[in-house]
Amino acid sequence: MRLLTVFLFCALALPASAQIYKYTDDRGNVVYSDQPPEGRTAQTIELAPTNTVEAQAPVDMPSHTETAEQSAAYTVLRLKDLPSADAIRANNGTFSVGVEIQPRLQSGHSLRLLLDGRPYGKPTTAPRLQLTNIDRGEHSLAVEVLSGDTPLQTSQTQTFTVQRVHTNNPATRPPKPQPKPAP
Repeated sequence: MRLLTVFLFCALALPASAQIYKYTDDRGNVVYSDQPPEGRTAQTIELAPTNTVEAQAPVDMPSHTETAEQSAAYTVLRLKDLPSADAIRANNGTFSVGVEIQPRLQSGHSLRLLLDGRPYGKPTTAPRLQLTNIDRGEHSLAVEVLSGDTPLQTSQTQTFTVQRVHTNNPATRPPKPQPKPAP
């Protein structure tokens, strides 16, 4: 039985090692064939060896049931462009912060800010996040990586102060309009 199997494999391999012939037909066309033409001289074509590829060992893909700690493989996750000692001067309370993340944000992950411990804004994949109309005073800010709605990893919280113009200050009020003198 074993000998028969070896013979069958050898027979299957014969067409793969077939000879190629080149000749010119009656109309002057160059023809390539695996059969030699009858009544004509044909040139035998030597083919280069075929390309081969080594079999690669299978790579273990992470399963979808892994824990958040296993999938959160960001070695660097921190906010940048936030002053540590000085106050942020934003008269309308609008400013942006950057996110430094290593390695790059993985597919299916997004970033969201945590302002004073609560989620702020919609999740995004952009490494630059904007805050709008933030009240003056001291605040805390962190960034978290999400997979869908599930938090995977959170940066260290940074404290900062927003300095805004106080509109009730008489020095910043526009002058009252003066009545026009009568003619």
